[in-house]
Amino acid sequence: MKPISPQQAWEVLRKADRLYAPDAVEAALDRMAHEIGQRLANADPLLVCIMTGGVVPFGKLLPRLQFPLEIDYVHATRYGEKLRGGELDWRVGPTEEARGRTVLLVDDILDEGDTLAAIEARYRADGARDVHKAVLVVKNRARARNISVDFSGLDVPDRYIFGYGMDYKGYLRNAPGIYAEAEPQ
Repeated sequence: MKPISPQQAWEVLRKADRLYAPDAVEAALDRMAHEIGQRLANADPLLVCIMTGGVVPFGKLLPRLQFPLEIDYVHATRYGEKLRGGELDWRVGPTEEARGRTVLLVDDILDEGDTLAAIEARYRADGARDVHKAVLVVKNRARARNISVDFSGLDVPDRYIFGYGMDYKGYLRNAPGIYAEAEPQ
């Protein structure tokens, strides 16, 4: 059972603060793709979509990357439909061989970084030559983070963020832009 109804989710969107319109997000994806191409175009990389939030940025980056690459996906989450992270739940592990490869992990948001760090550690343990990380948004946080990324699109405040793949309690991944939940008044 979902923690909120579809109508409640739509009300959250209606009241939310839009941080970035679609044009700004698409421009950030263009810039990210250019930077990724500059660094990885000759590396025959394996691009890995981190499900579920990474599906939108991953899908939007792929046609922008005009060089040979292979793809895979993993599904490991600390959130599910919760607002706070818990234990890492590996739902689907890597299926493509990473040994000796350059790997690019693509995710929606860098918040605490625990999930991304665990996935990177898995690829390194599997023998990846290099592991790079790309995220659509980086949350500006005062709290410590245990990982950095190689490619990022936009910065967001330390609030609950959704849209362009990021969800609000299972909904609103399809929001037209990037939003922050309205602050209590």
